Amino acid sequence: MQVRINRKAWLALTLGFAASASFASVVKVAQVNPASGACGEWTGYRRFVERFVQADGRVIDYSTPTQQTTSEGQSYGLFFALVANDRATFDRLLAWTRTHLADNQFDAQNMRLPSWQWGRKADGSYGVLDPNSASDSDLWIAYDLLQAGRLWNDPAYTQLGQALATQIARQEMTSLPGVGPMLLPGPQGFKAGGVTRLNPSYLPLPVLRALAHEQPGGPWAKLAESAYRLIKTTAPQGFAPDWAAWQNGQFVVDPKSGDTGSYDAIRVYLWAGLTSAADPLAKPWLAALGGMRAKVAQTGIPPEKVSSTSGAASGEGPLSYWAALAPYFKALGDERGLGLARTHLAALDANVPGREPVYYDRVLGLFGTGFIDGRYRFDEAGRLVPSWRNACD
Repeated sequence: MQVRINRKAWLALTLGFAASASFASVVKVAQVNPASGACGEWTGYRRFVERFVQADGRVIDYSTPTQQTTSEGQSYGLFFALVANDRATFDRLLAWTRTHLADNQFDAQNMRLPSWQWGRKADGSYGVLDPNSASDSDLWIAYDLLQAGRLWNDPAYTQLGQALATQIARQEMTSLPGVGPMLLPGPQGFKAGGVTRLNPSYLPLPVLRALAHEQPGGPWAKLAESAYRLIKTTAPQGFAPDWAAWQNGQFVVDPKSGDTGSYDAIRVYLWAGLTSAADPLAKPWLAALGGMRAKVAQTGIPPEKVSSTSGAASGEGPLSYWAALAPYFKALGDERGLGLARTHLAALDANVPGREPVYYDRVLGLFGTGFIDGRYRFDEAGRLVPSWRNACD
């Protein structure tokens, strides 16, 4: 059974994403000249590549005993390389993923879902630590490949993306009676004893829209509707939980993780904020998540943990939360919330000797700040629109 590392534990890690020393300066420039902020050197991304991407394309977490790499790290790295128009790094990341996570079975005619965790084993050798796949990473890799094929005009990427999306539909999907298709977190270990465990943060709407555009005969458009129903039902107070479940014909509190929303759930707000306003589900999806906006307006901080059923909150979320919430505030037209996010994200510019950059702060920082500074957006069909394709011409 797949056991994925708790997001809170990851705050002490550096899963392959470097310090972004330029975030604060980029924010300041963008406030004066958005085109300059969107089109200038993406220093945060460049430092991530220099510090954390090995020459062979492995995104490595140096802080863990296993020196681990995850399919998530690879998938996000591919996305950032595409946003940065860095095809050389994209190809290195893809080659490493094919060789080490998919055992060289990653071709249009022979597509294997990537293992989610790779690193140093107990005997000192390196290899796959957990062969189960992670469906969110698989979705992002398929998306990255499909968009790379379109943006770089290379059908080889498109064919790989199509093949991977097909395997996701075959191996990582289930059907919920009365709801429709639903994404499992992975092919193994999430259905037992009449309970199906689900993760709301695994369902970014723009990615589902893009897959529906590329595979109109697939389950993706219906999955988008099912995902919205999951989000709306499991967030009665406007707060998404980290995990949820399906049992006895309805969405329920996850029996293993409870109703807490924290380090997983923060991405639900991020994906909602990244969705094109032209998407018919964009506005209702944001409305279903209104609790976070109200809480930040009330207290000035995002809570580290919140009960999705009662709304009871505790703690203060770290920088990664502000990074995830910046696009959310922007999509809501919440200038105060966005201003708070920008102010806090300036801390990403701090270079503290002896302090390693925090994984979740950095990766969500690249997602969130890259978006609000205009480096990329998604259109109504979920297609990636990077600044290098228009504003920077």
